[in-house]
Amino acid sequence: MAEHPHTHSHTAPESGKEHPKEPHAPAEHKARAPSSIGCCVITCSDTRTPETDKSGQIIQELLKEKGHRVEAYHVVKDEPEEVRKLVEQLVRLETVSALIINGGTGISSRDTTFEAVDALLEKRLEGFGEIFRYLSYKEIGSPAILSRSTAGLYRGKILFSIPGSSGAVRLAMEQLILPELPHIVEEITR
Repeated sequence: MAEHPHTHSHTAPESGKEHPKEPHAPAEHKARAPSSIGCCVITCSDTRTPETDKSGQIIQELLKEKGHRVEAYHVVKDEPEEVRKLVEQLVRLETVSALIINGGTGISSRDTTFEAVDALLEKRLEGFGEIFRYLSYKEIGSPAILSRSTAGLYRGKILFSIPGSSGAVRLAMEQLILPELPHIVEEITR
C-alpha cells in the first residue's frame, strides 16, 4: 500500500504523544508584542537643557514615529545619585515599560551614567552593548571601544543606556532599540 504523499511519519515520545512542531519563536513573540509602549527618555548632561538637547529630541521623535508613548522626559546632571534617584522614580510608573538614557557612557571623569545604571541592572542584555559597539565600529572605527553602552532589566522594566551624540542615538534607536523594543517588552511581561 502506497503512503500518501502528504503523510509524514513522526517518532512518538515514550508517552505516546507527538511533540508539537516548535514555531519560530522570535517571529511568534514579535507578532504578540505590544504596538505602543510607554517610554521615558533621560538625558544625562552637565550642559544640556531641554531646549538644546538634540539627542533627547531625536529619541522622542523616533519613538513617536513608531507609535510609542513618551510618558516622561528629563535632563539630569551626570551625577550617579541623581541618575539613580530619577530611574527609581520612573520605574514605579505603571504606564512605563522602557527607559532610554543617553549620555555619560564614555570614559571621561564626568561620564558616570554607566556606573549608576549598571549597578541597578538585575539582568543584563550583554548583546546590546556588544552589537552597538560593533555597529559603531563600522561607522566610526576604533573609537567605538570607548562606549560603555549597556542594557538590561530593572524592576520589570527595560533600561537602555546609550551615548549622547546624535549619531550614536540614531544608530542605537534605528538599528537596535526600535526593532526589538516590543519583543523585549513582550518577553519581560510574560
